[in-house]
Amino acid sequence: MSSIIFSILTIYIFIVMGYVAKMSFKERIDDTTITLINVYFLQVFLTFWGLLIRPVDMTLMYAPLIYFVIVAIVVLASAIFARFLFKDKKEYSIATVAAIIGNTGNLGIPINVAIFGEESIPYTTIVNLVNVFVVYTIGVFYYSRGSFDTKTSLMNIVKLPILWAAILAIIISANGIRPNAPIMNMLMMGAYASMTMQLFLFGIYLYGTKIKELNKSLMAWVLTFKFILLPAIAFIVLVNVELDSMIKGVIFIELMTPLAVANVNLASLYDCSPRVVTALVFISSLLFLGVVFVGVELLKYL
Repeated sequence: MSSIIFSILTIYIFIVMGYVAKMSFKERIDDTTITLINVYFLQVFLTFWGLLIRPVDMTLMYAPLIYFVIVAIVVLASAIFARFLFKDKKEYSIATVAAIIGNTGNLGIPINVAIFGEESIPYTTIVNLVNVFVVYTIGVFYYSRGSFDTKTSLMNIVKLPILWAAILAIIISANGIRPNAPIMNMLMMGAYASMTMQLFLFGIYLYGTKIKELNKSLMAWVLTFKFILLPAIAFIVLVNVELDSMIKGVIFIELMTPLAVANVNLASLYDCSPRVVTALVFISSLLFLGVVFVGVELLKYL
């Protein structure tokens, strides 16, 4: 258990640095500029590196398929029922999509390694790949809808270079092409810079965020979906499928991870109440420190 806590806390160092930087330099730090650099440039490196570091094995696709089915069920339910509670477009967008965009990479992978060992890495990697597509298709669409019409929101998906980078990386990997060491090192540098900047940006937005001003209904909705309904649906689905218990566990833990900082990136990029989203990410990250142990206990029943 200590290794799980340590995996979480070490990541939060960069969040604290972002918070302190914004507190110290105020408006001299431009939030939008950092978001644009990260989303349009550095995350392209992260996508390539993440998808090329290990060959894509099609035999692993069963796990991400189940992951996607569970996510699709939750998004559909959330999109339908959130309409009755949230009339504001931005609140509706956040309520619909925030809970499904979990931190499956920076947090999910090290936690699963701590629980299941390194043999879980191929499954966490491929599940994280599916999450990348969820973030930059469903996530982009709904966060865009907070400020734009449907047509523009669909075009915003196409405009993002990350999606095209992911498709190209999958094609390269599926054809057995392995970039040489210098190229992989270059991609790794960009990838780690992206992950660090993403956490740093979260800290920047955290400064000045007033949790007490957060819409209590929105907070209750997102956190209920994230830590109760989503795990419950996942548990019911996983119990009823024939699959290795470790793979079931990986899927379950990945679905339980707190809201990803990618939510903040997209909310900032499309002006969809980024400080509200930041507060939700922060609260879910704190709650996860306790929820993860409940999740670990439930693994024995899968």
